[in-house]
Amino acid sequence: MKATDLDILLQEGEGVMLEYKEGLSSSFARELVALANTAGGRILLGVRDDGTVKGIADTNQLRARIQDIARNCDPPVKILVQRIGEVTVVTVRESDAKPVQCSDGYFWRQGAVTQKLSRDEIRDLFRSEGAIRFDISLCPKFRYPQDFDREKYDAWLRLSGITGRPSAEDVLVNIEAAERSGGKLIFRNAGVLFFARNVRHFFNQAYITCLLAKGADKVHILDRKDFTGGIVSDIEDSLRFIERNTRTAYRIEGLRREDVPEYPMKALREAITNAVMHRDWFMEGANVFVEIYTDRIEISSPGGLPKGMKLSDLGRKSIRRNALIADLLHRITFIEKAGTGIKRMREEAHDQHCPAPIFEENGFFTAIFYPNPEVRAQVGTMEEPKTPKGGTKPGPSRDHDQAHETVEPTPHGPRKYRASTPQVAGQVTGQVAPQDGTKPGPSQAHDQAHDEAHEPLSMVEHRLLKECTNEPQNTPNLLNTFGYKTRPGGFKVALSRLLALGFLEMTIPDKPRSKKQRYRTTAAGRAVLVNSEKETQS
Repeated sequence: MKATDLDILLQEGEGVMLEYKEGLSSSFARELVALANTAGGRILLGVRDDGTVKGIADTNQLRARIQDIARNCDPPVKILVQRIGEVTVVTVRESDAKPVQCSDGYFWRQGAVTQKLSRDEIRDLFRSEGAIRFDISLCPKFRYPQDFDREKYDAWLRLSGITGRPSAEDVLVNIEAAERSGGKLIFRNAGVLFFARNVRHFFNQAYITCLLAKGADKVHILDRKDFTGGIVSDIEDSLRFIERNTRTAYRIEGLRREDVPEYPMKALREAITNAVMHRDWFMEGANVFVEIYTDRIEISSPGGLPKGMKLSDLGRKSIRRNALIADLLHRITFIEKAGTGIKRMREEAHDQHCPAPIFEENGFFTAIFYPNPEVRAQVGTMEEPKTPKGGTKPGPSRDHDQAHETVEPTPHGPRKYRASTPQVAGQVTGQVAPQDGTKPGPSQAHDQAHDEAHEPLSMVEHRLLKECTNEPQNTPNLLNTFGYKTRPGGFKVALSRLLALGFLEMTIPDKPRSKKQRYRTTAAGRAVLVNSEKETQS
């Protein structure tokens, strides 16, 4: 630090990271703790409140006292002492082991003032720094065995692989879901989330909301379900909701049939499990959301990333916000403890020929998944079978195959793809069956929403395909071609739909937001473009 730096600080005035003190008073420890608990900063000894320099003698005794006060904080505060002219500058580092206290208590900076933390503020600071963990905290409100759900426990036990006939109480204590105290069994919060009869009686935020939207936003909601059965059943029910409201096709190679889901289901299961496991359970007014749109699925959890994690760390680094919840899920093989969840999501999406998922953070952590363009293109080309000349109706099997069969060459011969469809009264419908095999009913509205995604090309979509046919185009070039200065909603919707259908593709699919990203028309897109132009001419 130089004299010019000191001049700037003297002109700046006191603030969150700057404190003036005439001498080493009894409040010095509070200032150290406050800065360490906030964002660090500097204390200028020998400076009046108005910023004028009074000066302070630079002695070994002064420096020793400063170091002693810093060491006696709990935990010790890291400082650097420098002499600039007549001023002693004490630079305080932000603590990486918050909260820090002195003999007078806990303090932090609010503006230019050092304030003592209230009970609630101390609690919030402990939570934000991970000093208090939700999952291992005790829940005295829970009464055993009155509030205990034996069926949930038995189901968990079967999945855990624990053999023999141990007592439930012994198992619950050994897996740390509960502890014994005074002859009673006291449950931890994690144990309540897994084994309570009515979980929301104890934690109102303990549920997953699943939404089915008509279109690419939340303007029109076709279906909504709140699942409140506890962590394990909520994960399973959410996945079934997705299966009911997304489509599956099947691929024929030789005599073997293989189901081809619209979305990477294993990756979605991983994402839902991670959302429940890593969410901030202290956020009582928020819950996990699973949202199905025409062109994507979003899974969001409250609290963003754990402290110390950045989006760039995903797939390389793992921090478990709720280690006990993670352990209870690991015991029933819902997760692996190696911190490979993000990597497995990406690999599963790749294996299922789906675009790589995108991850976002803005107070919530959101994983966004996109459909298999192969399945989307297949569904989009489906049409009702026509009655042959002579008036005979098509057979329920042969003409179904003709109407819904496409052929793609492979190194081993032709590969056939068929859309799996329910049949009613011998007629083939234009709907693809839900993945769980249930008949159309409540999901018919979702089929209608999907059918709208496969309407004839709009003018914007037609032009986008045409512009990207000869050579790949980036977004600025496309906007300039359209005469747009900014990216309007219609342009975004058209681009998203063409990508989802597989008519456009990214040149850098692993980095959707790359500045070098370009879009090119696929073979399927060129075919659709030709058909669209033929229809226009006719």
